[in-house]
Parts: sequence; structure tokens; C-alpha cells
Amino acid sequence: MKEQIYTTVIFDIDDTLMDFALSEHAALHNTFMDFKIPNGFVDMHDSYRAISKVLWNDLEQGNIALRELGVERFRRLFLEHQTDKDPVAFSNTYLGYLGKEAHLMAGALEVLEELSHCRLVIMTNGFGEVQKSRLQNSELGSHFEHIVISEEAGYQKPDSGIFDYAFSKIGIEAKTKTIIVGDSLTSDIQGGINYGIDTVWFNPNGKKNDSEIQPTYEIQDLLEVIDIVNGSIGNRKEGDK
Repeated sequence: MKEQIYTTVIFDIDDTLMDFALSEHAALHNTFMDFKIPNGFVDMHDSYRAISKVLWNDLEQGNIALRELGVERFRRLFLEHQTDKDPVAFSNTYLGYLGKEAHLMAGALEVLEELSHCRLVIMTNGFGEVQKSRLQNSELGSHFEHIVISEEAGYQKPDSGIFDYAFSKIGIEAKTKTIIVGDSLTSDIQGGINYGIDTVWFNPNGKKNDSEIQPTYEIQDLLEVIDIVNGSIGNRKEGDK
């Protein structure tokens, strides 16, 4: 049996431990219904996703604040679809519904239970009250030593500031014993690379990586994280081949 490689594991939430697509679908549908737009999800979802993708990229680049993003995505959406609704009220209602949605990714709970001997940390760029609510409404929350949220840290992934905040808050010293697991190359993986820690790109759908961002490991099944942490997939780490 190989020696355990990592003692601290940082996890992203959305599309890593929790299925964000399911959560978003339910929250948006409920909000559209509240605002008397029964066909809103069908008619506007594609536009919403495109707008949201641009704005979340802007957030990662530090070009927009999270709270501004929350309203701006709906302001742009309603402008595009010529819908006379209040984006502020819509955003508040949507976030309220989103906080109640907690759909786990396959293997999420098992991974955390198997890694209970490690220091487990959440690091998310999401809205603080929403992410905390979702964790509380799931079986995941009790497994984490700390939840690091960009709003509280004052920085968002991939900025190294959020990693400085996390390491200081939790008292982590050894970067070589820490790894981050996430689905986003530009946020989780780039952030880990910037900070000098190893990275696991969770890529369940087998997306092609055409970027220059190269994770230490790439997995399609969350359960593979267990073997990575415990040193059983050393041949997948750069330099170990």
C-alpha cells in the first residue's frame, strides 16, 4: 500500500459535489412561475445560460462583483426578451429557491466518508447564504472543517487571495500535501496552479481540454479522488509516469 500523498482536500461545490444543473432548473422554474412567466424556463433558459457564462467569467477575471452579477444576469435577460420584470426582485427570489436545492453528484457522500481522515475544505465562488443553505440541506455539511466562500474571503477563484485566506484561516502550511478538486479549468484548476498546489479536474462528461490549463489529475468518477489522495493512482500524476 502506497503512502498517503495528500492530507488536505479542497472541494468545489457546484458540478463537483452537487449537481448545479438540477438545482438551477428547479429554482429558475419556481421563480418564473412566481413572476407569472409560465414558459420562462423553456423560452429563456438558453439565453440565461449564455449570459451567465459570460458574467461568471467576468467574475473570475475580477471585472464584476458577485452581488452585481446576481442582478445583472437577469437585467440582461429581461432586456433581451423584452420582459418588464424587476431583476432585483427576481434575483432575490431565485436565490431563495436555489438555497433549498441540494442534489448530490454520484459518489459525493462516499468520497467524503472515505476521506474522513483528511482535512476537508469547501471553496466556492457562490453566494454565501445560498451555498451554506444548500450544504445544510444536504448530508455533506458535517464533513467539512471549514467552508471558504469568496464573498467572505474578498477574493474569488482563481485569485490566489482566496487560497491565502483559506490557508491562513485553517492553518494549512504544506502546499505539497494539499489538493483541490473541481470541475472548472479556469476557476478551480487555474486557481490551484496559480497557488502551487496539485489539482484534480473532475470531468464526468469527458470534455476535451483545448486550453493551456493542465491539471495534475483528470477524473470522470468522483470515487477516483480516494485513490489519488491515498497514493493509489500515482501514475496519473505528472512526473510519476
